[in-house]
Amino acid sequence: MKFRTVLYEARDRVATITLNRPDRRNAINVTMPEEIAAAFAHAEQDDAVHAVVLTGAGKGFCAGYDVKEFAESVGENPVIQDMPWDPMIDYRFMSRCTHNFMSIWRCHKPVIAKLHGDAVAGGSDIALCCDIIVMNENARIGYPPSRVWGCPTTAMWVYRLGIEKAKQMLFTGDLISGRQAEAQGLVYKAVPLDVLDDSVDRLVSRIKGVPKNQLMMTKMLVNQVYENMGLSSSQTLATLFDGMARHGPEGVAFKQRVEDIGFKHAVAERDSGAPIPGSKR
Repeated sequence: MKFRTVLYEARDRVATITLNRPDRRNAINVTMPEEIAAAFAHAEQDDAVHAVVLTGAGKGFCAGYDVKEFAESVGENPVIQDMPWDPMIDYRFMSRCTHNFMSIWRCHKPVIAKLHGDAVAGGSDIALCCDIIVMNENARIGYPPSRVWGCPTTAMWVYRLGIEKAKQMLFTGDLISGRQAEAQGLVYKAVPLDVLDDSVDRLVSRIKGVPKNQLMMTKMLVNQVYENMGLSSSQTLATLFDGMARHGPEGVAFKQRVEDIGFKHAVAERDSGAPIPGSKR
């Protein structure tokens, strides 16, 4: 399989899908969501594959949506419209991204995320769609855009953490280490980076020996419990709110600051606790 933003390989009953924009910390561009879905569709149809490992190239797992493409660029882009904005145009693009990320959830084969580096913002959306997460104990995971300019469209924080811990993570937008994520129950295991590959390999070796039909039935059963809790409707609301976060007064002011002074400095202002320059609140 040839892609521009992901790599695909399969051997010995395991497919490995690698997010492959290392120069941008594997940040999500317009192309990546569809290519993630296409790679998982290929693994789904490969009868030799029993399990899938999802990882990232370079230093990070995924830094979220590409700020140079979506935040620092001047004018309209797929996540920014001039006012007045049409929420359904925004929803059409973002729901497509969410649907593509959820191809990981829908894949009938177990998906193990190997997080060697940070999974931030939209990158955490992708990681939390996986069935089991094994993480570098010093890597970080979190959703900082919940402070301004985003809402986690897959809504997986609630389902993986429970009500209080999910609120704490999203009210603060904090990043936590792999060690903290394991302690909270967000990820299955956090290990030193130098043993991460071996830890994932051991887990996958145990899983890949199970018949595909047995794995499929188990995953469908567990996922159905969460579907019955209203996962789909939660994602609809979250995806609509994501567009509102980007086009409300603070979101518009934040976008202007990013254009004026760059994403890094605008984020420092956002996280300082002071009002965002240019906003009314």
